[in-house]
Amino acid sequence: MHSDQHNLDLTGKTVAVVDDDLATIRYFEILLKTTSAEVSTFLNGTDFLNAVKENPKKFDLVMMDYLIPYVNGIECVKSFRKYNSHVPVIMITAYYTRESREESILAGINEYILKPVIPEKVLSILEKYLTSKEYAY
Repeated sequence: MHSDQHNLDLTGKTVAVVDDDLATIRYFEILLKTTSAEVSTFLNGTDFLNAVKENPKKFDLVMMDYLIPYVNGIECVKSFRKYNSHVPVIMITAYYTRESREESILAGINEYILKPVIPEKVLSILEKYLTSKEYAY
């Protein structure tokens, strides 16, 4: 059974996408545009962490790649968690080992997802964390 989640309205929500692959960034920008969420993109960990330091409460959800330049995804999550313990962080990566998954969980992620990610999966995660009463704050 296919549910139509393409009506997901995330107006007023801001999602950070941290990935060094421009095609991936573009994919998430196009997909998130359908939800009316505001999207902030970062090609490396340093730029993301600088944005967080500037405005620690800016993001409602973070989509983080594991392998990104300067400051890797794990270190980004650890630093981000110092500012925001409740904001969902989704690790989305093509790089999978049991160790990388465990390291990500210990750093404080909410979900660990392997690329490629189909739109329905992304939308269901956004719906779960940004509209569900269970995760609302």
